Amino acid sequence: MGAEMAAEDGIVFAREAGVGVEEFRRVLLSSGLSRIRPVDDPARLAALIAGANMIVTARRGGELLGIARAITDSAWCCYVSDLAVEAGAQGLGIGKGLLDRLRAELGGGVCVILGAVPESVGFYEKAGMEPVSNVFWYPRSS
Repeated sequence: MGAEMAAEDGIVFAREAGVGVEEFRRVLLSSGLSRIRPVDDPARLAALIAGANMIVTARRGGELLGIARAITDSAWCCYVSDLAVEAGAQGLGIGKGLLDRLRAELGGGVCVILGAVPESVGFYEKAGMEPVSNVFWYPRSS
């Protein structure tokens, strides 16, 4: 794991091996992502955490305020599965800080990909991400 990076307001960004299911669930609920995540299925949330090979967190006083959960080969591409920031901490630069820390961990040779919910498109554009029109997917059936 990389060294921690602290912001002026006591928010610490760090790469972690994993997070607890309950704290992950709490941030998903508070952020609004709970409407599209299986927050009432602890076993599935645990599998989401276990399946991510890169987790970057934002904490203040040990409390999880934000999380970027990703899958990467660390050589070519990284898919960000979740970028969630607790509602009370939104607007503090945590989302951008998580992306910056993720990119610092990966280095410039790795592209970062994510699927944004429509109401978050403006945030990702402000963060410097470029939209692409040639992305395809098979949606989940359950």
